[in-house]
Amino acid sequence: MLRLHMFFAMLAATSFTAAAAEPVAEIRRPPGTPQAVGVRHTLRTIPEACARLEGRFTGNAGAPYAFAAVRTSDRCQPRARLVDAVGAKAAAANGWILNDVIRVPNASCTAQQAVVRVWRKEVSTVPPKPDAQGRSRIYLKDGLDAARQGDLKSIPTYAAAMAVEGLACK
Repeated sequence: MLRLHMFFAMLAATSFTAAAAEPVAEIRRPPGTPQAVGVRHTLRTIPEACARLEGRFTGNAGAPYAFAAVRTSDRCQPRARLVDAVGAKAAAANGWILNDVIRVPNASCTAQQAVVRVWRKEVSTVPPKPDAQGRSRIYLKDGLDAARQGDLKSIPTYAAAMAVEGLACK
């Protein structure tokens, strides 16, 4: 009986330390539907960045999963940027917020799954100074003048990183 209690105590301690290693994502979702090799599937759409994250299992042992960000429409005007998480050094320690963790199992190899982590970095927005009437207003001419001078405000940024977890499949 004592061994059983010690086993559960060790199991709880290891699960708490594993959970503490990665921050909790803002969006919680169950693992996706298992996908067959060669079938393209949408992982997530980020409308602010006019982008769709898509992937497919390749069946190649060297690169088992192909991952890409695809523009949703030529006419879409992005209000955010989408960058590579490795190049941007996306991590909670650098001010990034873990937004979403997407897990997609491989249908032909249940021990393998693709994991996509989506991070976001917020921009602090400060409203313009009040005018003579006490209202904060944004004037088109002021915005165009600022753009011509290169004084553009920063926009929110999203970063995506993909990893394949689990055992290699044959």
